[in-house]
Amino acid sequence: MDVNELKQEEVLSEHPVLVQKIRSRFGKSIIETAVFRGEITHVIATKDIADVCNSLKYDLDFQFNFLSDIIGTDCRPLNSYFEVVYQLYSIPHKHRIRLKVRVKEGESVPSVTSVWKSANFAEREAYDLVGIVFTGHPDLRRIYMAPDWEGHPLRRDYPLVGYKDQYNPCGVEKKQ
Repeated sequence: MDVNELKQEEVLSEHPVLVQKIRSRFGKSIIETAVFRGEITHVIATKDIADVCNSLKYDLDFQFNFLSDIIGTDCRPLNSYFEVVYQLYSIPHKHRIRLKVRVKEGESVPSVTSVWKSANFAEREAYDLVGIVFTGHPDLRRIYMAPDWEGHPLRRDYPLVGYKDQYNPCGVEKKQ
């Protein structure tokens, strides 16, 4: 057993609530669990994310009452999906955990704005910059880019110099 495996075992034994209890409670919804540098990440089935988040917030064993952030990432071309990363913190228990869902182009993710109001802006940011659509979001529209902006600038297929238009003559021609 190498040092990393020992550290992973140590984290797993130190936080049975964050690993074993979450696995036993949401077994069918958890695709994989990883421990890296003492941080626990559960990859959740996309359709179950809102239910899992709701339980993690209100269950007295977990009480993840603070949503630190939601991040959208483009994992292509290495993988064929995007990821939505949820950073959760339990103020009463002082536990931190990361949830991820994987979504393919054209698919959507259930919104968690009904669980945490702070998800509103973070989901809008992931939509605006990466193009991830959140179903059930109360006001899913651009937050940083102009309303008529074409494309999502943090996607890997978005040109680094932008698209050519009247303000950007050096940009790349749009594909039809």
